[in-house]
Amino acid sequence: MADKSIETSEATSIQPGREVLPIPQTGRKPVTPQDARQAKAPAIHPLTPPAGAPNVIIALVDDMGFGASTAYGGPCRMPTAERLAAEGLKYTRFHTVAICSATRAALLTGRNHHTVNMGNITETATGFPGYSSVRPDDCAPLAQMLRLNGYNTAAFGKMHQTPVWETSASGPFDRWPTGEGFEHFYGFLGAESNQWNPTPIEGTTPVDAPDDPNYHFSADITDRAIAFIRNQQSMTPDKPFFLYLSFGATHDPHHVPKEWIDKYKGHFDHGWDKQRELTFARQQALGVVPQDARLTERSKGIPAWDELSADDKRVAARLMECYAGYAEHTDAQVSRLIDTLRVLGIFNTTLLFYNLGDNGASAEGGLAGPFNWIKSVNAIPDTTADILPHLDEIGSPTAYNHYPVGWAHAMDTPYQWTKQIASHWGGTRNGMVVHWPDGIKAKGEVRNQFCHCIDIVPTILEAARLPQPVYVNGIQQHPIEGVSFGYTFDDAEAAERHTTQYFEVGGARGIYHEGWTACVSHSIPWILTGKLPAFDEDVWELYAPGDWTQAENIAAKNPAKLAELKQLFLIEGAKYNVFPLDDRKAERLNAELAGRPELQTGTSQTLYPGMTHLNENTVINIKNKSYTISAEFEVPQGGGSGAIVVQGGRFAGWSLYLLAGVPAHCYNWFDKERYYVRGTSALTPGKHTLRYEFAYDGGGVGKGGTGTLFVDDTKAGQVRVEKTVAFIFSGDDFMDIGEDSGAPVIEEYDTPGGRFTGKINWVRMEIGTDAHEDHEGKQLALAARS
Repeated sequence: MADKSIETSEATSIQPGREVLPIPQTGRKPVTPQDARQAKAPAIHPLTPPAGAPNVIIALVDDMGFGASTAYGGPCRMPTAERLAAEGLKYTRFHTVAICSATRAALLTGRNHHTVNMGNITETATGFPGYSSVRPDDCAPLAQMLRLNGYNTAAFGKMHQTPVWETSASGPFDRWPTGEGFEHFYGFLGAESNQWNPTPIEGTTPVDAPDDPNYHFSADITDRAIAFIRNQQSMTPDKPFFLYLSFGATHDPHHVPKEWIDKYKGHFDHGWDKQRELTFARQQALGVVPQDARLTERSKGIPAWDELSADDKRVAARLMECYAGYAEHTDAQVSRLIDTLRVLGIFNTTLLFYNLGDNGASAEGGLAGPFNWIKSVNAIPDTTADILPHLDEIGSPTAYNHYPVGWAHAMDTPYQWTKQIASHWGGTRNGMVVHWPDGIKAKGEVRNQFCHCIDIVPTILEAARLPQPVYVNGIQQHPIEGVSFGYTFDDAEAAERHTTQYFEVGGARGIYHEGWTACVSHSIPWILTGKLPAFDEDVWELYAPGDWTQAENIAAKNPAKLAELKQLFLIEGAKYNVFPLDDRKAERLNAELAGRPELQTGTSQTLYPGMTHLNENTVINIKNKSYTISAEFEVPQGGGSGAIVVQGGRFAGWSLYLLAGVPAHCYNWFDKERYYVRGTSALTPGKHTLRYEFAYDGGGVGKGGTGTLFVDDTKAGQVRVEKTVAFIFSGDDFMDIGEDSGAPVIEEYDTPGGRFTGKINWVRMEIGTDAHEDHEGKQLALAARS
């Protein structure tokens, strides 16, 4: 550890001298005697935070609405959240951004999401300031601030902030978790992860998940978090740590052991409309919603439960049972973490934020809810008839399920709308429990002050007695835009200090000011077709300070106030890089039109053994066009087996492989249809080439074609492929050379993980010039994906 002498001032609440990070080293006094025996060595003082700085944990649940957890009156049992709330504080007006990447970037920097260029999700970044997904160097993240002040830091789980073109082995790694201040990282960089078959990254290296029949990713990352705390406390018990435990749960796919799902069997047969009434009554009884609040009406476009058929209800109820089990299972992982803190004797000294959602509940499952969400992302939604034969598989490794819009709305009770809709509280208001016995005297109380996710960073810095840095790594910092809510810890009646906050995602926008809100939804996630209105034609709504749930739109009654707030949105939007507003969908899937970099812009790409976890933003796109996949490899004595190159996984993808030495290619259309072409005999030991040529039919996207397999330049077989994947093979299962990580494209491999037993020299992808695009289809796909 560097020799850094830190002066401590007990007279001030914030310790001075830490405004410049790294903290400049003090000069060393010279040691003049020639003989060390005649000199007293100066003490080395390892860098430490101010005395009393707490351990800090942020535990973040993905895609959970305000009305989901029992801690906030919902139906999903989360006893850990309830216990922490009983010993700590429960915040009722805590807000996020309406979509995941944006919330996470704001949460971990203390700045608004457009300030740190995360106007939406990483996969739809554009060239505009505010939307590039490239965090500016003048907005250092919390982990970096704390590490440079002497904390140990670690992150486990979902990040979803690294620009997509920087997620390959070429980096750069500055905006990977380990480049942003986390000394340890184990998790994933994208929007979602298969919980049974993830493709995790450790540090900056792709790794295999443990081979365990009882494996679940939420438990895995919690195990890693527990190990980090134990190790850190064993080595440096007097040094605080910062842990970010960011679950992929409860984002789709909703994966959880069957016994957790069955705990809720029959619990949702009453439907989402009745559930909203039940939840609202519990919320009022708990005091997280005032007695005079009103339950809002069902949002436009969501069917009434009583309008559904018996089969629709049966499927929808089972999908919700799965979600509830998934939520409770996630809470159980937090319980294990808490148990570790208790055993180590650091429970009371740890400042814990348990964030129940990074946005509202997700409506991205559509009106029916999919069994295979990857299929829905490609604008081919599942129907009740598709799902009904698979009810027993929901939540299992053979499913990639999500619940319907109606349940998402119910999980956002008592508010309007859902995730992606930044205008209303249903998209942006989430539960948050804060627990810190040594720092908060109040127990089991509710806090109603307005707070936003950008307020967490200044709250942590204040609790640790650390100043907001002015310079980090020589770069003058943009001021933190959040407001510490430490003032609320022991004063339930304190006047709120965060009095103005804008909201915007995809053209949905709103402004909060001194209790008033003005907002416009603009675009609805589950209404996937039709022309959006011009921004100037949007009809704004207005809600008064006393209207807790935004139940009564008074825009017509108070046009002057509405005009004032609309003007304030323009001022705030200009201040924080919100403009130009961008509601484009189809165009933002195209990197060239969006203005973000592309790693591969030619017609050919050569890959080599050891290259794995290559996401679709880093390799040539073979969809909706003719292409050729070729490989040179060596078969060992005794024969070769395993994958040569794969893309995607069980729920959509393709594989070029050997099975018992026989070459083959499989095109997997959404785990519904598989098209095989195989050679006639096993390959002899030695060097061989394999080539798969696909001639696309054309006439739009997702069409069929003819696949031909060549072995050592000799035609070995041909297959008619009736349908292809139009837009995305997977959100979490990528391209691998020499193996099939994650959920495999096929189940027939005769080697573990599809690992190739021979030697691969190279793999080459070449695309034709007959590309086809369907902007309306892309619009559907993007609307479903986040």
